[in-house]
Amino acid sequence: MNSFALIDGNNFYVSCERVFNPRLIDKPVVVLSNNDGCAVARSQEAKALGVKMAVPWFQMQALAKQHNIIALSSNYALYADMSNRMMAILSQYSSHQEIYSIDECFLNLNGLHTDLTAYGQTIRQQVKQWIGLPVCVGIGPTKTLAKLANYIAKKQSQWQGVCDLGRLSEAALNNLLAQIEVGEVWGVGRRIQEKLADLGINTVLALKQADATFIGRYFSVIMQRTVMELRGISSLQLESIIPARQQIICSRSFGTPVTQLIELEQAITSYITRAAEKLRSQSSLSGAIHVYIRTNPHQKKDAQYSQGMTVTLMEASCDTLKLVQAGLWGLKRIYQPGYRYVKAGVVLMDLVPVGMHQAALFMDNTVDENTAPLMQTVDLINRRMGKDTVFLASSGIERKWPMKRGNKSPCYTTQWNELAVSHC
Repeated sequence: MNSFALIDGNNFYVSCERVFNPRLIDKPVVVLSNNDGCAVARSQEAKALGVKMAVPWFQMQALAKQHNIIALSSNYALYADMSNRMMAILSQYSSHQEIYSIDECFLNLNGLHTDLTAYGQTIRQQVKQWIGLPVCVGIGPTKTLAKLANYIAKKQSQWQGVCDLGRLSEAALNNLLAQIEVGEVWGVGRRIQEKLADLGINTVLALKQADATFIGRYFSVIMQRTVMELRGISSLQLESIIPARQQIICSRSFGTPVTQLIELEQAITSYITRAAEKLRSQSSLSGAIHVYIRTNPHQKKDAQYSQGMTVTLMEASCDTLKLVQAGLWGLKRIYQPGYRYVKAGVVLMDLVPVGMHQAALFMDNTVDENTAPLMQTVDLINRRMGKDTVFLASSGIERKWPMKRGNKSPCYTTQWNELAVSHC
């Protein structure tokens, strides 16, 4: 019988912050999005006060003042590093691991002749002891049931953080599924939930017992597989190799409006640099780059302008210098003076694996090969010494446009000068 585990970090961003700042424990805490805009993570205490996901921070001011809600700027470097550490620990518990998101991963537990609930508790204890993060474990005969089991482990305290649906009788499982809204099923979004409700399918049990062929015709083959997974028939296998992205996007809102071309050039250079690093990390080349800029549509008193342009490369490349040259060429053609720009972004498109692209007939095809060692060296230095240790001068020395992060915690694990220090 198949057996999958889904391990998920509890309130992951907030939990990462609490590891290095214990004063945040048991306090209502929210982590804000770029430019300290909206709540993207909430502690249980903040959720209990009614703080909803994606609510703008300015709308929470009265509630925050009344209940002393602590707001932190997002610290993505910290969260990514803590995620890497957590995934490294979890990889020891199975030879087949699928990293699903920054705080979630699946493990294949087939062939383990042990008490899986006890195994899940061991996983929880080791992650907590080694890196201080609380996690819950959901176990089931399919990936969909394992993800649902994780939801149950989080919401129902009697499971003590580990829920193994595989050990329940059919009657006990159905009784449990009848109490859960169908919207909690993996892949059932708001629109699908509304359509299912129109069919009288409001609980997980109702979806499980629905006609799979009809669901497949009415929705998609993916939803048909979901029905089968809820019945314990495994249709989704682990993806041990993360598929390469088909596009790579890097965009940011500015901390203050930008009016000058040189500032937009700095931002676009910086974004392309980040995107090119991701491109090389998945061993891909980009055949085109899309550049866009826009003003703030919510500022009715300001003149509005939004424009983008796609620049096709003569030959697919992962060379930051070549990509920046193309991106800035496009930027200069869409830039219009006299506007207050609040956001810019780039999209690397037409991605192909290294070695599988079509070479240009009349170009020197060794150009990227000659610059590859330079790009590898820059990436290595920035990984070891910190982001932007080496950077292009066109991204600017004194930058006035970066997003606001007024209450960001230190990069405790990735910057030497920001390591946590004990004052005991």
